[in-house]
Amino acid sequence: MSPETLALLAKMGLWMATLISVAPAMLWVERRIPAFMQDRQGPNRVGPLGLLQGIADAVKFIFKEEFTPANADRALFLMAPVLAMIPALTTFLVLPFGPEVEIGGHRTNLVVIDSDLGVLLFLALASLGVYAMVLAGYSSNNKYSLIGAIRASAQMVSYELALATAVLCALLPVGSLNLGEVVSYQQQGVWQVVTQPIAFLVFLVASFAETNRLPFDLPEAESELVAGYLTEYGGLRWAMFFMGEYMSMATLSALGATLFFGGWSLPFVDFSGYSGLVQAALGFLVLMTKVALFLFFFVWVRWTFPRFRYDQLMRLGWKVLLPLAILQFVVTAALTAGGVL
Repeated sequence: MSPETLALLAKMGLWMATLISVAPAMLWVERRIPAFMQDRQGPNRVGPLGLLQGIADAVKFIFKEEFTPANADRALFLMAPVLAMIPALTTFLVLPFGPEVEIGGHRTNLVVIDSDLGVLLFLALASLGVYAMVLAGYSSNNKYSLIGAIRASAQMVSYELALATAVLCALLPVGSLNLGEVVSYQQQGVWQVVTQPIAFLVFLVASFAETNRLPFDLPEAESELVAGYLTEYGGLRWAMFFMGEYMSMATLSALGATLFFGGWSLPFVDFSGYSGLVQAALGFLVLMTKVALFLFFFVWVRWTFPRFRYDQLMRLGWKVLLPLAILQFVVTAALTAGGVL
């Protein structure tokens, strides 16, 4: 096996192991951190500080009975959970987690696909997530599921426009769609969250809507729709949606960290004096620390703000976020053309 193939498999394996571990880790965080915020115990029986609670829940999902509604479209019903995981398991391919390094005499970029169209590939793959929700709601033959699917499709399409425009704002000064170039640009100057705070704010809010997190969880809305498009799912099928949501949160957090917070780099810190393996480890650790802070913010917002009404959700997307993103785009284009950025 060639060194290039080994390097590719190692990078893919590192990302896959990280993404798969996100769900059980976040399962603990989603319970323990809010418990601390609300002055209660949270999970504290399974392992020290309840750290093994995720394993107990995984065993529960494995042994729960699978149920398919009698009049459901069985093929689509079974396909939807798989589609929910595909975007999260593919978007990481274009995310850089370190510079070009030499390991074992072979030089490699610390990104699985070093493409000049990396951002377009990320957005294209991420947009497939809406199909899983629509198919789940449609195939379940349940009125609550169908309403949840309709909400999901309208919400995700609406907020994708603002999200994509905010991403374009971060790419304009760089002049490239390669995420590695975005990191290099910020290494030479300042993080783009300083120069483009409005674009970052739009990206952050749209990320909540794209991942159906509170206060944008209208497609599930337990108090209105039982569980929306998830109403008829249980066991491992429900767990696949669950994992897909958390992995999507992680990949969007990594994209936000790359676009606006320097990705794997730190200001005034040079990793080039270390060996290749150390550079790779430090870059990945820095990126994962930034992702962890994003994920903590996701949890914080969930337990702080109430759910929007649907008309408020649509109004915010079309009348506030999209105009703000377009305004930031125009200003950024003018400043870039003038040589300011």
